[in-house]
Amino acid sequence: MNFHVLTLFPEMVTSGLNTSIIGRAVENGIITLEAVQIRDYTLDRHKKVDDYTYGGGAGMLMQAQPVYDACKAVQDAITASGRKPARVIFMTPRGHVFNQKMAEEFSKEEDLIFLCGHYEGIDERVLEEVVTDPVSIGDYVLTGGELPAMVAIDCISRLVPGVLSNAESANTESFQNGLLEYPQYSRPEEWMGKKVPEVLLSGHHANVEKWRLEKSLEETLKYRPDLYEKYMAEHPPKPAKKPRRKKVLAKPEDIC
Repeated sequence: MNFHVLTLFPEMVTSGLNTSIIGRAVENGIITLEAVQIRDYTLDRHKKVDDYTYGGGAGMLMQAQPVYDACKAVQDAITASGRKPARVIFMTPRGHVFNQKMAEEFSKEEDLIFLCGHYEGIDERVLEEVVTDPVSIGDYVLTGGELPAMVAIDCISRLVPGVLSNAESANTESFQNGLLEYPQYSRPEEWMGKKVPEVLLSGHHANVEKWRLEKSLEETLKYRPDLYEKYMAEHPPKPAKKPRRKKVLAKPEDIC
């Protein structure tokens, strides 16, 4: 998986992602991370990439030309390597809300380009030209798209084979099955008077799985009732089986 981040602050992206699990994945060549400085593609001799907005308004807007040229340079390098053009993800409050299902879809790509706006945003014309996936990480406004891009990259990377040392971890996290994750415990068995639930010490895998599902449902109902309702609508309880009626065999004396 190759991540290409178009940004005015490449050091912010690289310093944030070249650590911990994602950093090790980069070191091991499982994923690559390229932070592209959009200023390198401006035609302005002062490296200016923004200007005032038409119609007035506060703040400055990133111009179309440097963004387009930066994106084109990355796409050209990708196709020159024999790979298909990458999807271009623009981090914006106007986008589709990022979720686990979207992360799974993106993780199947070979290349992803993330476009990070700043100031008052980016000229609409270049967005119409290059963006394939407008994405939001929530209903709030940040100073730029770098942090949202890092959040998405972290989430997507965990689903790339080899990034996590324990592949099962990616399949048991919150949202993977539409529910929040169940509570988890480690040693010691008792801490500050609180004991680990007996079922987790039993070694009975079926009972453990049943307990985990029940707790996931409880946690989801408590903290995210919207997800709980959606899950229950998609997983309606199976109707109870009617008990079979026993056949009564006639006694020999009853047969005429």
